[in-house]
Amino acid sequence: MRLLPGLICLLPLLSPLAHAELIDDVNDRGELRIALEANTAPFNFKEDGKLTGFEVELGQMLAGELDVRADFVVTDAADMLTGVESGKYDVAINHIAMTPELAERFDTSATYIQPDAQMFASQDDAQRPMVLTQSFQAQEKHGPAPSLVIPFQKGNPAFKASLDNALTRIKDDGRLEQLSQKWLGKQE
Repeated sequence: MRLLPGLICLLPLLSPLAHAELIDDVNDRGELRIALEANTAPFNFKEDGKLTGFEVELGQMLAGELDVRADFVVTDAADMLTGVESGKYDVAINHIAMTPELAERFDTSATYIQPDAQMFASQDDAQRPMVLTQSFQAQEKHGPAPSLVIPFQKGNPAFKASLDNALTRIKDDGRLEQLSQKWLGKQE
């Protein structure tokens, strides 16, 4: 019988819900680790050696709304989503279109923008992200524009709520529309 209290104390540790929520990790570090490629203007790119673009400013706004600083990590497409999945990065903000495959692997934010193909018309196809290229091809066949979202590890409902609330505040007070005008020349 003395073993029973010890087992009861261990049960929470064995529960899949016992892992730390991503929002707790972000708050403890005081930073949101954001993966991006920095190679697709106007979304995210380097200018005079400095990161800039629509998604860089969006990431800074989101981190500010979460009351942490943005820590941008430039990586490549091969590492980005696997890095988010493994916890190396908290999120990827890299013009990632919502697809059924993405939804299977990750939880995502609400849509932050629905770009049209004209935004990428001047981009070299080799530079265009594959997921977004596939989404534009699907758009041509089926109609709806791709929805760009921010993927993060599955199983973090408090982080999703915090991220979506931050995004909603940025949309509601007009900052996202101003950002879209500045970088993309369109209204949200």
